[in-house]
Amino acid sequence: MALQFYNTLSRRKEKFEPLRGKKIGLYSCGPTVYNFAHIGNLRSYVFVDLLKRYLEWKGYAVTHVMNVTDVDDKTIRGAKQEGVPLRIFTERYEKAFFDDLSSLNVEPATVYPRATEHVGGMIKLIQKLLDDGIAYKKEDGVYFAISSFKKYGALSHLNRESLKSGASGVRADEYAKDAAADFALWKAWDAADGDVFWEAPFGRGRPGWHIECSAMSSKYLGDSFDIHTGGVDLVFPHHENEIAQSEAVSGKKFVKYWMHCEHLMVDGRKMAKSLGNFYTLRDIEERKGDAMALRYLLISTHYRSQLNFTFDALEQAKNTVDSLNDFAERLREAKGKGDPARVADMVAQAKRKFEAYMDDDLNVAYALTVVFDFVHEANKMLAAGEMDRVSAKEALAFIEDVDRVLGVLSKRKKRAVSAEVRELVDGREAARKKGDFKEADRLRAALREKGVVLEDSKEGVRIKWLDS
Repeated sequence: MALQFYNTLSRRKEKFEPLRGKKIGLYSCGPTVYNFAHIGNLRSYVFVDLLKRYLEWKGYAVTHVMNVTDVDDKTIRGAKQEGVPLRIFTERYEKAFFDDLSSLNVEPATVYPRATEHVGGMIKLIQKLLDDGIAYKKEDGVYFAISSFKKYGALSHLNRESLKSGASGVRADEYAKDAAADFALWKAWDAADGDVFWEAPFGRGRPGWHIECSAMSSKYLGDSFDIHTGGVDLVFPHHENEIAQSEAVSGKKFVKYWMHCEHLMVDGRKMAKSLGNFYTLRDIEERKGDAMALRYLLISTHYRSQLNFTFDALEQAKNTVDSLNDFAERLREAKGKGDPARVADMVAQAKRKFEAYMDDDLNVAYALTVVFDFVHEANKMLAAGEMDRVSAKEALAFIEDVDRVLGVLSKRKKRAVSAEVRELVDGREAARKKGDFKEADRLRAALREKGVVLEDSKEGVRIKWLDS
């Protein structure tokens, strides 16, 4: 099967045929840095990381751009409430966002452009739209006339007869989700903006939200690029408006493939502070949740399906990640007598199936079943002493290879075993051999107090650290 993705624009799966061979342009709507990202936001960022990792695994060179919205109504309002400059306010949440990405093992984008550093490009786009008669100026700003763009509504499949001509009169960035009306490209300065403004030929003010992404994507990826991602909540109006303003300026198709990640629910309900089920990564970690477990949970359900977060599911995800890490560790220590040809065949079949499922619009749930079938079979071989170092090395290479896509294995460093711990381990082994199981259990409990657990196998006892 050729690589294919579901395209929101066409509402069907399409064969992936990049615009420039093996070079991919990928744009993701990034955070608005006025607060901490919640786990619903994080699902979208982990999704695009999975997508990018898989494209790179397939041999594509990906230029990934993710914007940072550091000027809009929410950021201005937050800075004003705290009595600090806009940049001081936003940099706190920007840092928190990047900390979250690091904790979730999200690979950095090629570039993270800030909106405030690209206002000049936005002004040029707006001026072009004014010059071409597609935008018009009013007292409170500059608006895009959707009646001038005949394809408006194609992404969200709006009925053009329902579209309203004329400015919506809604100045805020929190646009109504069900109102298709002329939207703001530039917002004229008023007292609520304080010292946040830029000078433009069409008046002092600041950009609207939608024009920010058009300006930044075109600067780094050109007028046309391969993939644009985001949450389903951005299909309308944000992405619809991006298409309109970008294509009206360039006359070219803006994006070839649109990929959108579904909502995350919590305990079967929409996440909301009023329901007490609103969580950030910090909230998860305060409840002793594990970031790698959260990453696994977020990728384990297909991106176009709603995901229901529960703490029970998070605990199950942690157990799964731990079992993968334990399996990798057992492979590193294998000393049996194996059949390299058998393992090589297992690896070849598993890799072929893994790739086939991932080629089908990132069908990661099925791809994971392939990985765990492989783990199950290899674990049986390890338990029977049928895995030599050559076989184990090949099996480990497969697991590490698919983890280039999944990104959930810990990068464990081999830890030195202190003389005290070694003495307890040796004492426990001696007690077992003598049949003194009461003493063996006592020593095992003493080791656990020091953060060490023991796993018995045909190849001997393995030391495992609770905090690794």
